[in-house]
Amino acid sequence: MSETGASPLPATPPARSPLFRAEHFVWLTARVLEQRLFAHDFLNGGADPVETALDAYRNEDGGYGHALEPDLRGPVSQPLHTAHALRVLDCVGRCGGQRVERVCRYLTSVSTADGALPAVHPSQRGYPAAPFVPIVDDPPSELLATGPVVGLLHRNEVWHAWLFRATDFCWQAVESLEESHPYEIEAAVAFLDSAPDRPRAEAAADRLGRLVREHRLAALDPDHLDAYPVAPGYAPGEHHFPHDYAKTPSSLARAWFTDDEMTRSLDYLAATQQEDGGWPVRWRQWTPVVAFEARPMVTIEALRTLRAHGRPIG
Repeated sequence: MSETGASPLPATPPARSPLFRAEHFVWLTARVLEQRLFAHDFLNGGADPVETALDAYRNEDGGYGHALEPDLRGPVSQPLHTAHALRVLDCVGRCGGQRVERVCRYLTSVSTADGALPAVHPSQRGYPAAPFVPIVDDPPSELLATGPVVGLLHRNEVWHAWLFRATDFCWQAVESLEESHPYEIEAAVAFLDSAPDRPRAEAAADRLGRLVREHRLAALDPDHLDAYPVAPGYAPGEHHFPHDYAKTPSSLARAWFTDDEMTRSLDYLAATQQEDGGWPVRWRQWTPVVAFEARPMVTIEALRTLRAHGRPIG
């Protein structure tokens, strides 16, 4: 505290550093939640303001809505919004207590017959949503939606009845994958990185790594992207790179790539910061507001990944 009782201002990143440029972009374009997250992650900001901003998206059913995940618009709670909220709480060390108990009750209420999560609950019908997000009356369970939530709850040592069947679903889904696509593999990694059975997780990750390389699901040479196919339904040029799978050096996915491959991947990530200080959205952009809201999220994630791998950001 200063002599006047005011909190000291955060240190300003070095001018023209990646962090300095990103900070300008965030203050210019981001929602309040991403502004608070940026301040928490990079400017010594507190966790309370992040929680306060996140509460604006919370519904009475314990889930989250209100376009927290920008591709799903409207007020209703959705599994993808709620998974996003849990990631935010995890980032600020608040993933526990009654708050997460309420979330688990919501997850139980929207789970499918096998105890796992659909990507989109049919309550989304009638509200705007990305055209590539199917809304059906009886949606199937999805590893894409369930894996990251289960992994995150295990990492935070949350124990709830919902987790038992959902964990079993994730094991079955991961261990039976023969063909896949990058986002599903990322969801599998999010589960495996925190699954309690570490030997089983390591064995499953080793098999997934071979699948990723055999099917060229990771662009290993950014200078020759035409050599790597884009998954069906993805946007043109929507490649995924080693750093997308191994977001930290401790991830099981890090063993899938050589040091040279990881270096090229991180070099590419650093080089794709745009002139305005933000990183681009690579997935299909179906309306300008979604791209506008998503870019600060992508920018924060890029900075986290670079920092986690020891790259200087400022």
